[in-house]
Amino acid sequence: QVQLVESGGGLVQAGGSLRLSCTASGRSVSTYVMGWFRQAPGKEREFVAAISWAGGRIYYADSVKGRFTVSRDNAKNTVYLQMNSLKFEDTAVYYCALDSRPLYNSRWYPGSWGQGTQVTVSA
Repeated sequence: QVQLVESGGGLVQAGGSLRLSCTASGRSVSTYVMGWFRQAPGKEREFVAAISWAGGRIYYADSVKGRFTVSRDNAKNTVYLQMNSLKFEDTAVYYCALDSRPLYNSRWYPGSWGQGTQVTVSA
């Protein structure tokens, strides 16, 4: 069974940047779709970004387009989320996710999840 471990969360001022990392263990995930969701207090978990196994398909939520960049390093079994121009409303627990099924659009429903990492943006 694949395990996902996120890192890189923390406290940052509005306008700042953070880079999240998520490393998978247990098997190679080079052919899996990987990505990120987030959940703010009192809200449902929402899609943030996803990237296909070769990076040829990338999708973002409208709320993060132009500010966040998802990438992956298959040799390291790792997916990244570079977050720039952070806003207070980006405050949430960010979850890494992966799935073996193909990625066709942003309506992605992954089967495996990490434990999450907290991102707090101060206004």
